[in-house]
Amino acid sequence: MSASPTAGPTGRTTARPAARLGLLLSLLALLPLSALLALGPRQATAAHAAVAATGLHVSGGRLVEANGNDFVVRGVNHAHTWYPSRTTAALSDIKALGANTVRVVLSTGDQWTRNDAADVADVVAQCKRNKLICVLEAHDTTGYGEQGAAVTLSRAADYWISVRTALTGQENYVIVNIGNEPYGNTDYARWTADTKAAVQKLRAAGIQHTLMVDAPNWGQDWSFTMRDNAASVFAADSSRNTVFSIHMYGVFDTAAKVGSYLRSFTSAGLPILVGEFGDMHSDGNPDEDAIMATTRSLGLGYLGWSWSGNSGGVEYLDMAADFRANALTSWGQRIFKGADGIAATSRQASVYGGR
Repeated sequence: MSASPTAGPTGRTTARPAARLGLLLSLLALLPLSALLALGPRQATAAHAAVAATGLHVSGGRLVEANGNDFVVRGVNHAHTWYPSRTTAALSDIKALGANTVRVVLSTGDQWTRNDAADVADVVAQCKRNKLICVLEAHDTTGYGEQGAAVTLSRAADYWISVRTALTGQENYVIVNIGNEPYGNTDYARWTADTKAAVQKLRAAGIQHTLMVDAPNWGQDWSFTMRDNAASVFAADSSRNTVFSIHMYGVFDTAAKVGSYLRSFTSAGLPILVGEFGDMHSDGNPDEDAIMATTRSLGLGYLGWSWSGNSGGVEYLDMAADFRANALTSWGQRIFKGADGIAATSRQASVYGGR
């Protein structure tokens, strides 16, 4: 979740060639990695995906499944690391309300109790039982540079490597969100180099999942650091399998700001989704209607914050009162059952037998 920023910011690529795939594989297999790296974002992602994709991956600026089907994330966040006893019921309830994805809060052990490999494996297994794609995120990086207890993206990468036994073989079901909201509103220019290094560390360790990277500025990128450096970060991933995540709270208080930011990625052929957003916030009034309508029109994913258990003055972001699915708040009703909401727009991943 986001803290207050200091300032605010101001066509869907649908086709992926299905024909001639065999010829494409044969030709691309002859290309050295250096040749792939020289390609632009759209071409390089399609090329690398055709050669090496084994699960969820980026192709043509889109998140797709191993079979090439488009996958549009529709779901919410659940704070597992703080409420582990609530996870079983929460995942079941979130699925029953129509979500196809859940973003699960984990801890490296630096700020909160560490979620070890056994616990991560159990979370993944529960997501699979509920036919949910599982976005796993390390929360301890939140606000690094401004929040004293926060840790680096490099530290978060080390955590993922330490629990990789829980991740291996789960590429169809799991997205690794390296670190939540790395960098606050201080020293955020370091985001680019640090994000590239973390991605490369994970690839060097053999982790080939789709990676998700959050923006700096408490996730809201009012400085446009992620927007302006996304192409170079994407190119630094040897697997060309990184998705960018923007968190939309008070910075994104108009439809113009929402649309401008998201289209800056889609027009560049770079994968983007809204990894967190709410219907109100202490830093301003996010335009949740615009967020949901624009992501629907562009075919982009979103994950609302959050199922339940918020505290510290942001209890209004709870979707379910006291984790009760039969007691949805106004925010819960909006995101699950409203216009452009989860029930109306979510499609189950085809790996679970969806379309």
